[in-house]
Amino acid sequence: MRKVAVIGMGNMGSAIAQSIKDRFSLTTFDIDKAKVEALGFKPCESIQEAIKDADIVLIAIKPQFIDKNFLSSIREEGKAYISIAAGIPLSSLEKNLRSRNIARFMPNLAARERKAVTAVCFSTEADNAFKNDAMEIANAIGSAFILPEKSFSAFIGASGSLIAFALEFIRASAMGAVNMGIPYREAEKIVADTVSSALTLLKDGKSAGEVIPSICSAAGTTIKGMEALEENGFANALYKAVKASAVRSDELEIESKERLA
Repeated sequence: MRKVAVIGMGNMGSAIAQSIKDRFSLTTFDIDKAKVEALGFKPCESIQEAIKDADIVLIAIKPQFIDKNFLSSIREEGKAYISIAAGIPLSSLEKNLRSRNIARFMPNLAARERKAVTAVCFSTEADNAFKNDAMEIANAIGSAFILPEKSFSAFIGASGSLIAFALEFIRASAMGAVNMGIPYREAEKIVADTVSSALTLLKDGKSAGEVIPSICSAAGTTIKGMEALEENGFANALYKAVKASAVRSDELEIESKERLA
């Protein structure tokens, strides 16, 4: 069984560890050992102990704590690495870890429910065995998409940050129902279930653009609502929100490159 060391047991690290514990042999490290034990794992006393026999080191600590000293401290010949740290590019990881087998993951918060959507990219020389292991890990927490690294910022806007936009859509829609007389808790459940039901319509390769016209009967209620969305800039607000998140991701990546140069 392949051995994976998970460094950092926050929301993402612990979600991944829980999802792969039956598929890989795990060691874990976090500065909060009590938290690791509460999650049902035996904490290692040091990062070096955790990675000693690992085939793959999964870096799940916050990006602001990742510097050249940290990366050099976990650098060992023959090991493969997966980083979920936002904004730290493959070029910086390759330069400091000196491994041919490196992957970047960009999961969203639903990893803890095993419903994450994760972007994955690999170093140029990564071998197929490592790629297969990495994809098994990524798929264990939801769905995974292999993307060129240049698309990661767009992915953050369209997934990592979009999960918050989707929740705001649910909240605001529920408040609209409150305004029309439905209590908030009930309204929120109705809206959330409706969003879930809407996704079931995207079957057999159909796109949202194909399904929406079938819901909008001529001069009916839905087309009037769609008209109100258009008049109030709903689509434009989403375009700008996705772009703003992507632009900020680009800025953070530039900052990381400078710190790890």
